Amino acid sequence: GTNQWRTYDTWPPKTPKPKRLYFHADGKLSFDAPADSNGIDEYISDPNRPVPFIGYTALGVPQPYMVGDQRFASKRPDVLVYQTDVLESDVGVSGPVTGKLFVSTTGTDSDFIVKLIDVYPYDYPDPDPNPTEVKMGGYQQMVRGEPVRAKFRNSLETPEPMKPGEITYIESHMPDIAHVFRRGHKIMVHVQSSWFPLVDRNPQTFTDIPNAGPTDFQKATQHVSRTANAASAVEVLVIE
Repeated sequence: GTNQWRTYDTWPPKTPKPKRLYFHADGKLSFDAPADSNGIDEYISDPNRPVPFIGYTALGVPQPYMVGDQRFASKRPDVLVYQTDVLESDVGVSGPVTGKLFVSTTGTDSDFIVKLIDVYPYDYPDPDPNPTEVKMGGYQQMVRGEPVRAKFRNSLETPEPMKPGEITYIESHMPDIAHVFRRGHKIMVHVQSSWFPLVDRNPQTFTDIPNAGPTDFQKATQHVSRTANAASAVEVLVIE
């Protein structure tokens, strides 16, 4: 965010405080915890129409995807989008990032991908020169993203099916970061259930995926809770 190096005596730094960016109604994201007793967001995940990891055609895995513009994904109905109000001051985060989700599914297995995104102001200037013709106004820069496969939520050695309709707690541990969300920007979070082809398609039925047949791949309705008792959020370490 600031394009500056910082040096710490330990990692993660001792000074940051853990804070959670909570999901709220109408796609709001806030450090304030929800107080509602009811609150569910949903989307339909179709493994035959997976969410791609980039919004353009490419051979291989272009490394710029790690900071790629996520506007293409924000437009999809199978991606939940939450964002803060415009930041009134810089928000620096350093260390691990953890998605803390309370979710349910109509299937028996699902993937949940959480992405942390830096949204630029709409009047942010384009680079000059600009050979790739990138439009920086409203750019949604991915800062981190990580999948978790629900059947391995408790153990990599002993997979467990999801119980359809039952709210389950799942954590998504993203790689550490050192990033500043600048004043005038917004912080955004995506939740989705495919990230193709970075992650192989989940049939959304509890099965041996490498040997899954065409009929194993089923649509599923995913629910993400944002209530006081089951408050989905992304936890970061904030430098103050």
